[in-house]
Amino acid sequence: MYSGKRGKSGSKKPLAKAKWVEFGKDEVEKLVVKLAHDKMQSAQIGLALRDQYGIPSVRNATEKKVSQILAENKLAPKIPEDLFNLLKSAVKLHGHMEKNRKDFHSKHGLELLESKIRRLVKYYVREEKLSEGWKYDAERAKLIVQTGG
Repeated sequence: MYSGKRGKSGSKKPLAKAKWVEFGKDEVEKLVVKLAHDKMQSAQIGLALRDQYGIPSVRNATEKKVSQILAENKLAPKIPEDLFNLLKSAVKLHGHMEKNRKDFHSKHGLELLESKIRRLVKYYVREEKLSEGWKYDAERAKLIVQTGG
């Protein structure tokens, strides 16, 4: 929303038929569950499967997303991971702002980050992934990040 609208670089999805190492659906799901027990987020699980196990795409291998596999095994986080990562950034920026009160560039960045969090919360409440009365608060975010979600 606030970017320069210039960049096109980024990762590309592997070909649909690309398989580097042969794994069955059940084996891939067991690996996802094992890595989730090691306190990895779904993005980290995807990277680990790609780099360590040679599975370029969990969705191509199992026809399910990593988050769906975690939800089926009751390992999905209470707060969606993208929102949790934004909350971590906000808590870190709040700590920076307490030490550096005159850093107006960071203050503006914090305002943009908090508005992004509020928009995302509104979406997740509408999609019923968060409870109806869920509101963003800096102190509450600090507690959520300390407890790990």
